[in-house]
Amino acid sequence: MTMTMTGAQAILDYLNRQGINTIFGYPGGAIMPLYDALIDSPIKHYLCRHEQGAAFAAMGYARSTNSVGVCVATSGPGATNLLTSLADAKLDSVPLVVITGQVARTSMGTDAFQEVDVLGLSLSISKHSMQVMQPQDLLPCLSRAFEIASDGRPGPVLVDVPKDILLGAIPPIPKLSVKNTPDSACTESQIEQANLLLDSSQSPVVYVGGGVGMAAAVDVFRHFVARNNLPVVSTLKGLGSADHQHPGYLGMLGMHGLPAANLAVQQCDLLIAIGARLDDRVTGKLDEFAPDARLLHIDIDPAEINKRRRADVSLLGDLNHILPQLTSINTKQDWLTRIEQIKQLKSPSYPAQKTGKAIDAPAMLRSLSNLSDDDAVITCDVGQHQMWVAQHMLFNHPTCHLSSGGLGTMGFGLPAAIGAQVANPDKQVIAVCGDGSFMMNVQELATLRRYPLPVKILLLDNQRLGMVKQWQELFHDQRYSETDLSDNPEFARLAAAFDIASEVISQGEQVKPALQRMLDHSGPYLLHVQLNSTDNVWPIVPPNTANHKMWEKPQCTTN
Repeated sequence: MTMTMTGAQAILDYLNRQGINTIFGYPGGAIMPLYDALIDSPIKHYLCRHEQGAAFAAMGYARSTNSVGVCVATSGPGATNLLTSLADAKLDSVPLVVITGQVARTSMGTDAFQEVDVLGLSLSISKHSMQVMQPQDLLPCLSRAFEIASDGRPGPVLVDVPKDILLGAIPPIPKLSVKNTPDSACTESQIEQANLLLDSSQSPVVYVGGGVGMAAAVDVFRHFVARNNLPVVSTLKGLGSADHQHPGYLGMLGMHGLPAANLAVQQCDLLIAIGARLDDRVTGKLDEFAPDARLLHIDIDPAEINKRRRADVSLLGDLNHILPQLTSINTKQDWLTRIEQIKQLKSPSYPAQKTGKAIDAPAMLRSLSNLSDDDAVITCDVGQHQMWVAQHMLFNHPTCHLSSGGLGTMGFGLPAAIGAQVANPDKQVIAVCGDGSFMMNVQELATLRRYPLPVKILLLDNQRLGMVKQWQELFHDQRYSETDLSDNPEFARLAAAFDIASEVISQGEQVKPALQRMLDHSGPYLLHVQLNSTDNVWPIVPPNTANHKMWEKPQCTTN
C-alpha cells in the first residue's frame, strides 16, 4: 500500500492483493464504510440473507477449495449471528477470516447502539481474535489473520474493526512481511520408532481424519495405503481421503459407522491415526476402543497428541513429509483375508425401490452417488440424513463432502452449498437437507435466486427431528417430546415462491427418474422426498458402549 486510503479501502485492497476475489456478508451500520468502498472494488460480494448463512457460505467456499474463506458483518447482532459459524469452523478446522465492524472507539464501553464485546465472546470459539485499536495496526492485523487461519491446523480468525478506523486514513505501509512458522518436524529417531512399530504389526488399520484433506496430502496418503495394502476406516471429515475402490476401504467408523469399519478397528493390533483426533463419536467407550491395539498417532497439532489416548509412538508435522518415510509395513495376508470376509459379510445392501413402496433413504443416496458427477460436491445438514450420506455415498476427494462435524450445526447444508457453488461454478453442487435443518437457514433460497446459482437441494422429509426422535425412541422409552414436524410447509410451494423449480416424490419407483431430472436441470432445483417417519439410522453404538456392541438394523422391518 503506497497511497493513503481509508481503513475500508485498505481492507479491500489488501484482500484483492491476497487473491481474495469473493467474500460473503451482510451490511449494517458499523460495517457500512466497507460496503461503500465495495462499490469501487473488483471484489465480488455475495449478499446472504443472514450472517450465519454468510459465514457458512464462506466455509463452503473454503472447504471445497482448501483455501481461506472470508465473510463480513456489522457490530452487535451482525457479529453475534456469526458466533455459531465461528465455533463450527473452529471444531472442524476451517480456515476462515471474519471481519466485523464495531462502534467507534470513542463510543466503546458506553453501551452504544449495537455495541457488543465480540472480541470477548469469540475468544473460546475461534483460533484467534483481534480488535484493531490503532490505524497503523489494521493491515498487520489482517496479514496476521490470514497467516494464523491457514498455518498449521487451520481455523477461524476474527478481526473486529471500529467504524472510525474504517472511515479514517490508514498510513502507508510499504510492504507487509509474512512470518512463516516452520512446521514442527519429527526426528529420525521417531520415524525409526514408527517403522519398527509398523513392521511388528500383524493386523494394522489406518484411521484417517480430516487432517489429510486439509494438508493437501490425499495423493501421498493414498500412495502410502496402496503401497502397503492397508485396511482403512474414516471419520466423517476424513471421507474422500481414501480411494473408495481400494479393497481394504471399509468406510466410516464410530457411533453410526459401518459395521465392517467398527469390527476391523476392534480387532486390529495397531491403529494408525492420521490427521484424526480420536473424538468421542469415533471411539465410543474409550477404554474399550481398539482394546488390543497399539497407537501410532500422526498429526500437525501437538494438542491432539495424548489428549484422549496415549500414543505408543507419535509423529508431529506435515503429513506430506512424514508419510513417505514410513516404509516398514508388511501387512499379513491372513489379516487381509479376514478384512475381506468382514467386508463381504457386513457391507450394506440396497433393496430395489419398488412400485408402490416407501422410499428407502440409503438406497436413494447410493443412487444419487452413482448418478452424480465424480467431482460433485455434496453438502449436508445435521441429523439422520447426514449419517445416511456418510454411510452410503462415495466421495472421490474430501473437498467433495462438506458436513458439520464437530459442532453438528443444523442449517449448514444450504449456505455451504452456496459457497461451494460460487467457488466451483462448473461443478454439480448438491445440498442434502433434512426438513428440520432446512428450516434453520431456509432464507438462503433468496440467495440462490438472486445470483442465480444452480445448487440442487435434496430435501429428505420425515416430518420429524429425526435423530432426536430416534434417541427418544431407543433411549427414552419412546417418550417423544417436541420432535413432531408434521406442520411443515409445503416445500414445493415454498420453492416456487423463490422461483425455484421443484418436485415431490414419495414412492420407490420415482427415485431414479426424479434424481436424474434434478441433476439435469440447468438452475436451482428442490427435490422434496417424503420418507417414513419410523425409519432410523443403523447401526448405532449406544452411549458408553464399545463400538463392536453396536445395534444393527432389525431384520423384521417392512415397507
